[in-house]
Amino acid sequence: MQTALMATQLPASIPSPSWSGFELGPLSIRAYALCILLGIVVGLWLTAVRWKRRGTPEGSLWDIAIWAIPFGIIGGRLYHVFSSPAQYFGPNFDGTGDLSLIPQIWRGGLGIWGAVVLGAVGAWIGCRRSGVKLSAFMDAAAPGLLLAQAIGRWGNWFNQELFGAPTDLPWGLQIDPQNPNFPADAAPGTLFHPTFLYESLWNLIGVVILLLLDRRFHFRRARLFALYAAYYCLGRVWIELLRIDDAEHITLFGVTTRLNVWTSIFVLIAALLYFVIAGFGRSKRGDTPYLKGHEPEPEAPADSHEPEVTIQDAEGSVSDGGPRGSVAATPSDAATDDDPAAAQPEADATPQSAGPEASSSSTDQESRN
Repeated sequence: MQTALMATQLPASIPSPSWSGFELGPLSIRAYALCILLGIVVGLWLTAVRWKRRGTPEGSLWDIAIWAIPFGIIGGRLYHVFSSPAQYFGPNFDGTGDLSLIPQIWRGGLGIWGAVVLGAVGAWIGCRRSGVKLSAFMDAAAPGLLLAQAIGRWGNWFNQELFGAPTDLPWGLQIDPQNPNFPADAAPGTLFHPTFLYESLWNLIGVVILLLLDRRFHFRRARLFALYAAYYCLGRVWIELLRIDDAEHITLFGVTTRLNVWTSIFVLIAALLYFVIAGFGRSKRGDTPYLKGHEPEPEAPADSHEPEVTIQDAEGSVSDGGPRGSVAATPSDAATDDDPAAAQPEADATPQSAGPEASSSSTDQESRN
């Protein structure tokens, strides 16, 4: 009732869903998990299209994905746990937290940089087993990864979490006052910045930008992935500064702010430096996505020409059966096929019976011997 009243009072705001999942027999299906899975499926689809265009081995993408995805999920969860440790270890790690919440990823909480780092380790294992370069896979996967993030962020909307500070903007986000994530000092009906929506739109725009840049410049050596990292971090810095959820804070250079902000700044700088430095050199092995020694063997050209035989008639003219440069069959050859008795070496013929031409041929034969 209270949620419906808020919706009538705030018609221009963005409502939060009244449910975050459903029961399917003994299973609890969470909307957050469905968003993550949908993001993975759509991201893999885009990556598969780009990976195939690189001329890579058939099925190699799935060999890489079975390593990269589990590693990425574990890495993302570990990063979240240590960047927001209060509910798991207690304030200031005093041991009052609940460690049993760590594996419950359906409650929300996957840190992108932990997912990227550990996911890259899994991708490296898969690439080595498939005989392809990790850098080639990273370039192919960059737009798909950003697309997966754009879809996965909607899981925060279903969980009513990770929203921003209060706002009077018409697209402010409604949060149920009974939700444990609702700030204790905020009045019911307060609207908040929909940071999930900001990041989703930012990522979708980034997918288009990356695809256009890659189509124009054909980046290799993980330079497109570096652009992905730089672009995402640029947006993550200002979006992260809007958020008010509990997070670990770090003081550097006299500035205290969220750990995710410092991480995004450092990754942004590192990505730009790598992009510039990698642009100076060129691979000596060209544009192949294969590791050395794993290149496919070139296909042998089909031999569509059958051996040609040139037959010379009695008058010495060459038939149209073969090129002029072919060795012509002599009359003695034809005689061999028809009359074995006539197949005698020319050396046995006397000059008188052979005629002037045969005598000349005999003399040439002797001079060659």
